[in-house]
Amino acid sequence: MATDELIHVTRWHNGEKTFSPFSDGEMSRRRDAMQSLMDEAGIDACLFTSYHNICYFSGFLYCKFGRRYGAVLNRDGVTTVSAAIDGGQPWRRSVGDNVTYTDWRRDSYFTALKELLGGVKRLG
Repeated sequence: MATDELIHVTRWHNGEKTFSPFSDGEMSRRRDAMQSLMDEAGIDACLFTSYHNICYFSGFLYCKFGRRYGAVLNRDGVTTVSAAIDGGQPWRRSVGDNVTYTDWRRDSYFTALKELLGGVKRLG
């Protein structure tokens, strides 16, 4: 089977949302504060790639396993980008949505980002 026929990016929403280290009110406050700063700067979306910022804006804390992770914050909220090794856990443990990429191709992480950032003109 050629890698073109395999899934590269998907959404796994299995299980129920579970424990978050921060309250819904606190997560909304953080998101709203960043979106205000984005408005002032004319930024359409922000991409966060550190453990600290991904957890700060999504509530998801992960173990890297040598793979890339991210969180995209835009007008719709926050979406985490995670490796398939974590299955549905990133969606269950974050306040927003999650996009999962597979290891079938080297650039699947960037394919996931491209899917999320397609219409963005200015990225922070």
